[in-house]
Amino acid sequence: MESSARRRPHAGSSGHPGRHPAGKAEDGSRTSPFHLDLWFYLTLQNWILDFGRPIAMIIFPLEWFPLNKPSVGDYFHMAYNVITPFLLLKLIERSPKTLPRSIVYVCIITFIMGSSIHLVGDSVNHRLIFSGYQHHLSVRENPIIKNLKPKTLIDSFELLYYYDEYLGHCLWYIPFFLILFMYFSGCFTTSKRESRMPRSALLLLGPSSLYYWYLVTEGQIFILFIFTYFAMMAFVMHQKRKRLYLDSNGLFLFYTFFFTLLFVALWVLWLWNDHTLREPWAFYTLHISKHP
Repeated sequence: MESSARRRPHAGSSGHPGRHPAGKAEDGSRTSPFHLDLWFYLTLQNWILDFGRPIAMIIFPLEWFPLNKPSVGDYFHMAYNVITPFLLLKLIERSPKTLPRSIVYVCIITFIMGSSIHLVGDSVNHRLIFSGYQHHLSVRENPIIKNLKPKTLIDSFELLYYYDEYLGHCLWYIPFFLILFMYFSGCFTTSKRESRMPRSALLLLGPSSLYYWYLVTEGQIFILFIFTYFAMMAFVMHQKRKRLYLDSNGLFLFYTFFFTLLFVALWVLWLWNDHTLREPWAFYTLHISKHP
């Protein structure tokens, strides 16, 4: 007589822990409707919590947030570090394709660690502005840094800059773009009629692309961005050979990156002779803020 212990649930059934429900297709035969809620929330919180951080620091009086305490921008950054990975996880959950969970989890953990490192370094660097620090100059070229005693303190400030602009950015942006690419790899359908964007996606395309322009130029991550975009293009061509087409979510992500590349190219051409001012906030602090 067959024992109940030998009766096992089918793979992918809802009773199996750690698996997606049955019906998650691996061949792109199943597609998802446009995720208006997630894309809207991602775009909104990117503009408010990331792009809006330095703006909030300009608007709110310094007396409310003393230099020895976190600024309003730091609280924005803390909220970003919680909300963004949550939204990315929700996006991954809606992928028609089952994605490797271990890689997703490692990416999310690394993303949080990198953005948290950046939070600390960016907080101190922005506070230095009130002491005369100039962001368009390197650490050793800043007048207030040159006068530090002992000289070994300059090394400490360079270490802070390294954590902020290099290590923090790498641990933040590499897993971020990897998660977007993994999600993109599942955004394909066998029906060419489903390969189109709804009007809501078209309305979000501009704000989303402009934010990624800011992310690429301010974060100085053009190489990572262009590598991701080329990988997306190569994957699209590979899938076309299988007669698979991008669904509405894949098209939205692909065209967001396309227009981001266009905006970055125009920005670089405009400031071709000044590499430093290609960072939007360096351009603002040197030219715009001094001329109200």
